[in-house]
Amino acid sequence: MTVETLSATPRPRRPRPQVVSLTPAAADRVREIIARSESPIAGLRVGVKNGGCAGQEYVLDYAKSVDPLDEVVTDQDVTILVQPSAVLFLLGTVIDYEVTRLSSKFVFRNPNQTDACGCGESVTIQPAAAPDA
Repeated sequence: MTVETLSATPRPRRPRPQVVSLTPAAADRVREIIARSESPIAGLRVGVKNGGCAGQEYVLDYAKSVDPLDEVVTDQDVTILVQPSAVLFLLGTVIDYEVTRLSSKFVFRNPNQTDACGCGESVTIQPAAAPDA
């Protein structure tokens, strides 16, 4: 009886989808805020937390360092650090920055968002479904 050596041909890996992206307006605003900072900023930290009447809230903060489990995305020369617990909730999200006569704010365009409260402070988000292989 002989033993044959099995040689597997490696399949190319499917490219990972980018978790979040920025519009030019959002990227410009983040770069402007980082440039004004008195202390070094490693990037824009993005996440989701439980709260509000719809169940979840988006979280934005400026991070001084990269956490080991952060999903690191670079878009338009801006480093975005996605909290690991938020990756499936934010997959495919575009972050915009809007200026109106009464306010200026970052806006999340999230394909996984299914509902929002009337005041606009909280949302309902379903985790992204796994793509068909």
